[in-house]
Amino acid sequence: MPPKIKISPSLLAADFANLGESIRAVESAGADELHFDVMDGSFVPNITIGVPVLEAIRPITKLPIDVHMMVVEPARFAQQFADAGADIFTIHSEACDDLETSLGDARIAGMTAAVSLKPDTPVSVLQPVLPLIDRVLVMTVEPGFGGQSF
Repeated sequence: MPPKIKISPSLLAADFANLGESIRAVESAGADELHFDVMDGSFVPNITIGVPVLEAIRPITKLPIDVHMMVVEPARFAQQFADAGADIFTIHSEACDDLETSLGDARIAGMTAAVSLKPDTPVSVLQPVLPLIDRVLVMTVEPGFGGQSF
């Protein structure tokens, strides 16, 4: 039997003035988890949300939260996001000096370790770290902006 496809709506598309209502709406619609986009203005040109917002929404939902780190050297934030309630830590290979250590830091913090690949990044970059990866996010658009066509 093929694995179940999981639905993980991005909070980037939510009404930020009513995040609680948006989260409850996607939960009742059957979402399996929440996608939490973190952007730093360096790895990608936009800046979004971070630890304080995650801390505010964690009590609202029991759904797993996948923190998609579109930031330079994401491992430096692994423990903070784990402490705030993140379940999955998705990092970009292009944003890490040492992908192996970064994935290890996510696991040490107690999170599922994931790698996101930009559209032009070859899958072969994953080969050396395959044993450390729990899941892969394959991007169909360049990261940094929500709502892009693909």
